[in-house]
Amino acid sequence: MKHRRRARVIRWPVTSSVIKTVGYDPARRILDVEFHNEHVYRYEDVDNAVYAEFMAAESKGRYFNEHIQYGYEFERLT
Repeated sequence: MKHRRRARVIRWPVTSSVIKTVGYDPARRILDVEFHNEHVYRYEDVDNAVYAEFMAAESKGRYFNEHIQYGYEFERLT
């Protein structure tokens, strides 16, 4: 069985009651989101403009719920 290696994305702390850290790789259009419950999810094919709006949002949790959560293919990393 071939073992697939995951791309590493550096995450940075954000101010949010729901989200702990966020990382984005613009070359691969990968968005990683870590929640305060320690679960990390990876969202694929996320446009840079969506990432920029997410990071600028007054409420990152609300923006995530409305624009990212079910709008992209994702996998749980941890």
